[in-house]
Parts: sequence; C-alpha cells; structure tokens
Amino acid sequence: MSVLVYGAAGILTLLALGWTLWHGVHEGGVALAFGGLVAVGELARWGAGGSDREPAPLGAAGALAYALLGEVGGRTTHHGVLQVIAVVVAAALVGAVPHVALGKGPALDHVARRVLTVGFAAACFQPLYNAGKLEEWVGQGPAFAVVIAALLVLTALCDAVLAAAMAHARTLPHSLKGMGGTPLPFGPILRDELRAMLGIGSAVCATGAVMALAVAVAGLWALPVFSLPLLLTQLSFGRYAAVRTTYRQTITSLARSTEIAGYTPQGHARRVAGLSRAVGRELGLSEPDLAVLEYAALMHDIGQLSLVDPVPAGATAFLPDAEQRRIALLGGAVVRQTGVKGDVAVVVERQADPYREQPLTARIVRAANAYDEMARGEGPTGPLNALERLRLGTGRDYQPEVVEALARVLARGGHSLPSAG
Repeated sequence: MSVLVYGAAGILTLLALGWTLWHGVHEGGVALAFGGLVAVGELARWGAGGSDREPAPLGAAGALAYALLGEVGGRTTHHGVLQVIAVVVAAALVGAVPHVALGKGPALDHVARRVLTVGFAAACFQPLYNAGKLEEWVGQGPAFAVVIAALLVLTALCDAVLAAAMAHARTLPHSLKGMGGTPLPFGPILRDELRAMLGIGSAVCATGAVMALAVAVAGLWALPVFSLPLLLTQLSFGRYAAVRTTYRQTITSLARSTEIAGYTPQGHARRVAGLSRAVGRELGLSEPDLAVLEYAALMHDIGQLSLVDPVPAGATAFLPDAEQRRIALLGGAVVRQTGVKGDVAVVVERQADPYREQPLTARIVRAANAYDEMARGEGPTGPLNALERLRLGTGRDYQPEVVEALARVLARGGHSLPSAG
C-alpha cells in the first residue's frame, strides 16, 4: 500500500511540475503569497514528522486554502489543480531545506499524503468553480461556505484513510512477510486517525476554510491576519511536544532503575510496555489511555525497589497474592512521589487485584507482565506454554478478552521474545 501511495504522489508531482513549467504560473503574486505561507509553515514544523499527526499545520492550512481558492479580493482566479499541487510541493521543498540540512527532513508519509490530499481538495473544487457550476448551484452566500467546509471534511477523511492504510501496511514485520504474519487490523488504526482529526486536524481545516473565504473578500492581506493564530498554536504545540518527550524520557529512566539495581531482568519493562500498548490498541483504547497504559507498564515493577530481598528473577507473577498486592501498592506510592500522573499510579497499584475488580489498563499490564515472566528462558516452547498458562488462569487471574488480544498481537509478531536470565 505504501508503494502505491508513494507512486501515485510521485507521478502526480511530476505531472504537476511539468505542466506548470510548460504553461507558466497563473496569478504569480497569489501563487507566491500562498507558496510563501506553506514554506513558512514547513520552516516552523516541529520534529521530523515521523510521529506527529500533522507536524506542519500552518503549511497544511495554507495548502488547503490555495486548493479551495476561487477569488482574490473579488477577482476570479484561474489557477487549476496541477498548479495548486506544483506550488504546494515547491514551497514545501523550500521550507524543508533547513530541516534536511539538519538531518530532520519531513517523513515521506507526510509528503505523499500532503500531495494526494491537496490534489483531492483541488480536484473537487477547482474544475467546478472555474466552470461556474458551484456559483450556479449554491451561489456566493452561506451555502458556498458550507460547500467549502464539506470539502474540507472529505479531504480530512481522505487523509485519515491514507494515513491508516500506510500504518496498516507498516505493521507487518519484514521478518514475517510471506510466512503467515498479519498486519494490525485496519479498523483500530483508522479509529485512531479519526480521533486525531478532532485535535489539530480540525484547526487546520477551519483555518484553511477561513483563509480561502477571507482572501476571496479582502484579498491577500487576509493571509497574515488569519495565519498568525495557527502559527502561534503550532509553536505552542511544539513546546508541548518537547515537554512530552522529556516526560517520557524521565519515566523510562525511572523504569530502568529496577534493572540497574538488579531487581528485574534487562529489557523486561520495555517488553511489557510494548506488549501492553499493542494489546491496548487491539482492544480499542484511545490514545490518552494508551499513554497511561504504556507509562504504567514501564513502571509496574518499581515497587520492588522497596524490598529488602529481591524477588528471584523479578518474577512477581509467581508470588502469593498478598505479596503481589503489597509490591503493587508500594509501586503506586513510589509513582505518586515522582510527580507522574495519578492515573498511572492507579494502574500500578491495581495491577495485582483480582481482574474483575481492575480497570482494563491494569488487566492488560498484569497479563503482559505475566506472559513475559512465564515465557522467559523457557526455550522455543516458552511463548506457547506461557499463553496456555494465561488461558488456564482466565477463570480468576486474567481477563479472557485480554489474553486473546495478547495472543493475536503475538501471532502477528514484531515483539521480541524474553531472553533467558
């Protein structure tokens, strides 16, 4: 799927650039203004774009506004679909030059999706507008603004489908291709993308619509006025992303303290966190819940630091219930002292409770931790034996739905097996 998306975006880009070079640029001043806005948005992007839903929202809003532009200050424009794509691509390349020089260029996924979604919006709007059909059907009043908003919603849905399809294709590990591995189901990924649209995606669409309508009435002077709020929002989100990264690094460092002290095996917390997040996604948890789940899984063993004598191999799943709960409560107390969110501490505290009394996140951590401990050092049959033991414990210790979700995650591969020791 990724190859098809890259190929379609590449062909469309070459066609647009070739056509524009051959026929020239219509309304050069307008193209320069919107191209400059897209370039500024790319310059102000946060991160490398590998994990953010939309790392350059100002650039995306400017591109969408140009795709849906029919007038400038009451004068009809004549640029077409291919010129829109050519201007957006050229401006994005200019804005990306400093990031590329620093080794932080935009991800190919974002570039390909930008080309296709902008092309989709322009193809839906420009031919109908230039032929006079839109004015004939809805006029220039409120109905026209509704049409613009509807086109932006369709464009956002198109982008979400593309993003989900590409993520779906990436979840098939290279080591399992052709050997029975299956990628993560498309539905949960698309659901995450649609949820993400409610955040920065809605701001991008709203700003793009307002820009296009404002420029049609007031001219190009409307661009800086309506782009400034989104630019400030973008810079604020960049700072928030930096704080979030630091927060996660702090939690990861705290989680490694049990490994450094010799209470738990190397990589145990990381494996449990990876499995827990994958199982949570399989069960349809939202992104905020997945973040809490991952942090709790990373810190689930931190209560062992309060023990005088370490648990052999750090395997708490084999301890008596009362001892498991005591360690879990100690861990929750430690987490609360670190300043980590209270939701994380609750999951750590509740991980040893009977599963019918636990929140879903605690059930997931308990099952993932038990699997890692049971499969450790058991050889090739360890994972199968561990899953069988978890299934036998579903009457009391583990929720059946969580165990089966864990089994599906493991069947797809992509998670390292516990090593001996």
